[in-house]
Amino acid sequence: MKGFGPLVRMLGDRIEALLADKGYDADAIRAELAAAGVEAVIPTKTNRRIPIPHDRVKYRWRNLVERLFSKLKNWRRVATRYDKTKASYLGFVTLASIKLWLPFVHDA
Repeated sequence: MKGFGPLVRMLGDRIEALLADKGYDADAIRAELAAAGVEAVIPTKTNRRIPIPHDRVKYRWRNLVERLFSKLKNWRRVATRYDKTKASYLGFVTLASIKLWLPFVHDA
């Protein structure tokens, strides 16, 4: 929670919506998102007295992102973060993404 506010303030002008699971359903997070002008696509926890509606169509896109991370984590080097520098890690994530993407754009 402490790092969420500064992060949203840094990225708030670049994102339109935040797709998150129920673990991010907190009034402080929703207030930070509202202040930054970012749509909160977060389902409410079951113990919230007054449920807050969310865009179910947009929330379905979160599944695609989760599946991408799952496929990237099949690459042991990505999952365990062996690379010491940010640039080399991002480079390997890019290579793994290209390898996953190639079958969809190239018929072998």
